[in-house]
Amino acid sequence: MHWSRSREACLVIVLDGPEAVLAAQRSNLGRSDWLDIDGARIEAWRDSTGHDDTALLALSLTNYFLPLIVEVQGFSAGVNYGTGAVVFGPQIAAGDRVRADVELVEVTELPAGVQTKMRITVEIDGSDDPACVVHALSRWLD
Repeated sequence: MHWSRSREACLVIVLDGPEAVLAAQRSNLGRSDWLDIDGARIEAWRDSTGHDDTALLALSLTNYFLPLIVEVQGFSAGVNYGTGAVVFGPQIAAGDRVRADVELVEVTELPAGVQTKMRITVEIDGSDDPACVVHALSRWLD
């Protein structure tokens, strides 16, 4: 496990290969910078999805935040395997700031790689409750 700079000059933890992924199990991998949510972002979300529920916006932002925090290397392929539990909290509103915190909660060895479960918590600045908590499942194949 080591640190590198991402495209946006944020520190990103790099897990290189199965041994590094296994060693990072039950570790907090980091927290993103704050992202300002303005009315234009919410309107674009509503226009593109047809949903008024900004809890789903919080869920979709996990795919934005995750690669800003962690990068997995040393595999031939990575596959989004879906999600485990998803818990929604307060809705995101225009003017909020959100960020994500990522913990690698579980690693399961597979015949051709590993499966990870990362808990992604989308926090709202000033709120005691997160906008959502997602258990993201990924498979990393040799």
